[in-house]
Amino acid sequence: MIIAKGNQPLFLRSLRSWRLEVCARSWLLLFGLAGVIWSAITLPAFRSAAPAKDATARILADDRFKSATLSDLLELMLASPEPIVQRSDLPRAETLVRVRIAEEAIRRQDPAQADRDAAAANERLKFTLALNPADSFLWLMLYSLEITRSGFDNRTAGFLDQSYASGPLEGWISLRRNSLALAAFHNLSEASQAAVVSEFAAMVDSDFTEAAARNLMDVGREQRDRLLGSLANVELIPREAFAKKLSREGLKVSVPGVYLDERLWR
Repeated sequence: MIIAKGNQPLFLRSLRSWRLEVCARSWLLLFGLAGVIWSAITLPAFRSAAPAKDATARILADDRFKSATLSDLLELMLASPEPIVQRSDLPRAETLVRVRIAEEAIRRQDPAQADRDAAAANERLKFTLALNPADSFLWLMLYSLEITRSGFDNRTAGFLDQSYASGPLEGWISLRRNSLALAAFHNLSEASQAAVVSEFAAMVDSDFTEAAARNLMDVGREQRDRLLGSLANVELIPREAFAKKLSREGLKVSVPGVYLDERLWR
């Protein structure tokens, strides 16, 4: 005799419970399997992402590397699974490492190797900028690499303009960009020159005193007067610090609104 509870036979209720249990176990098994697969794919990328982030920070700070270290880093990045690479910071890190490898080859005065490394870095820069056209530092690196390889022209000037357009007042970028821009100042458009001058004033105002002083000492008299004139609206304290730095370096110039008793700085 079938025992019923309510209007439903008990064995049907048991069958339904068994099916639900099997279904739940199947989903748990699938989730577990998916977790194993995900870990197998992503863990290598996570392992390579850690040194890549450290390398990126050091490159942005303009630290020096051994050539072998850079080659090992690049090999590690290239070994990462491609789907994960496209969703991480590794493309930018790889680009920066390639640029630094090219810079080191140029510094070693190895023309053949430098040309190969620079071509690879150039291609990678353009690829990464296509993914993120608002990266002002990469635009600056493209400009720097191009003027080293081919010299200055209107096309390379456009890369510098893109850097200023996407990041006009980024202090840590200014430490490299301002000196590069001042080196080609006479060849820049009036709008670009204005951006360079504003950046210089912002460097002084942000207490990048030593870098700004070096930049001023490396330019000609005409550019120097224009840069000094841009400091009229800078806060007094950084202006005074800048004037004292120049005085200690032996550069006799007039910083707007600042009077120094030279006897105190002899």
